[in-house]
Amino acid sequence: MATYQVDCHVPDGADADQRIDALGGPGGGGWQLPIDSIIAIIESNEHNFFTRVNNQSVWIIVARRSNGRKYLKTEADGYEPNNLLSLPDCRYHRR
Repeated sequence: MATYQVDCHVPDGADADQRIDALGGPGGGGWQLPIDSIIAIIESNEHNFFTRVNNQSVWIIVARRSNGRKYLKTEADGYEPNNLLSLPDCRYHRR
């Protein structure tokens, strides 16, 4: 099982699900995956993902809304605002 750092996100597009669309990271010149792919990878225990907040690693986990829709968030770390939404936009983020 590999562990991947996330350092950017692609904000929610013009759709009804109101989730960020993708996450990306620095490894090997940069990578980017859609949210549903990352959810499937995490749930299959294939790989882990984390981000850094105030110089500390925070795991990215799958959560479920009351309507059953899955999304990604970080484990509780006591920092606001939302860790994933605070990351730079992958479309403009230089690695």
